[in-house]
Amino acid sequence: MYRFQNDYSFGAHPAVLAALAETSMEGNAGYGADPYCQRAAGLIRDLCRCPQADVQFLVGGTQTNLTAIAAFLRPWEGVISAESGHINGHEAGAVEATGHKILAVPVGTDGKLTPAHLLPILKRHADPHLVKPRMVYLSDATESGTVYTKAELIALSDCCRQNGLLLFVDGARLGYALSSSANDLTLPDLAALTDAFYIGGTKNGALMGEALVISNPELQPDFFRIKKQLGGVLAKGWLLGVQFEALLNDGLYFTLARHANTMAERLQAGLRSLGYPMMSESTTNQIFPIVPDALLPKLDRLCTYEVWSKARVPEHTVIRLVTCFATEERDVTGLLAALGD
Repeated sequence: MYRFQNDYSFGAHPAVLAALAETSMEGNAGYGADPYCQRAAGLIRDLCRCPQADVQFLVGGTQTNLTAIAAFLRPWEGVISAESGHINGHEAGAVEATGHKILAVPVGTDGKLTPAHLLPILKRHADPHLVKPRMVYLSDATESGTVYTKAELIALSDCCRQNGLLLFVDGARLGYALSSSANDLTLPDLAALTDAFYIGGTKNGALMGEALVISNPELQPDFFRIKKQLGGVLAKGWLLGVQFEALLNDGLYFTLARHANTMAERLQAGLRSLGYPMMSESTTNQIFPIVPDALLPKLDRLCTYEVWSKARVPEHTVIRLVTCFATEERDVTGLLAALGD
């Protein structure tokens, strides 16, 4: 069976596992106070050209999102998100459970926010009886597999700064976004244009782990305390530092992401040649074919995938296929050949 359900079905890249094995019996200090976390944080600051950044390691994306939003907002403040944003649709109310309302905005199939989405909310919520919008949350890559261009992020950043909003980027799939053929953003761009963002490891070669980069110094004090309070401090913190050092030290992180994107591009092109249109123009490792419902039993026998939504075309469904560091060329060619029979 070909596995395309998600990008965290496999353990970790062998180089990451080797680094973990080599350091397992060293006896490191806990809670991130170890040389691996310190070196990995320094490496990230260098890659972002942001020496003032605070780098915090957490285990997963939902944990990072809820901890950052809880830390950065006051109790009466809310966060603007695309309706399709991960915090709104896939995190079981984690952000709301910390006391912050999500102000969800309908967006197009590309999953992107623009300043035009933000301004009506700001006008409506000028009423002091309503939650005060204080943060904009976006994902790069988006939940639709698309990426923000530098011009788009600059426009959002400018709008946020003009209106007293923080800008926070969910980077669970940031490696795929930065390695996309449609991307012109860099890590230094993200550090300069946002208040905080994170580099996702869980979905790109690590066993688990996200590296939160807080570039705004005003948001840095006492972050560790709220991370601890919300259960986000890993006692064996060096396990996260070891993985990020292994992934980032020689560019492996981006090599893995480029491979996954290439596999997704070939799979998407092959499906289009077989007559299956796409929900969105993805240039990353998630693709969204629109298939006849009658094809689903065959797909169930051939591969793992996710049913995404019903299509606008009757008796059709949007499915999601996801590639990763472990996807091989034969997985792509094998699925396409089986569907072409």
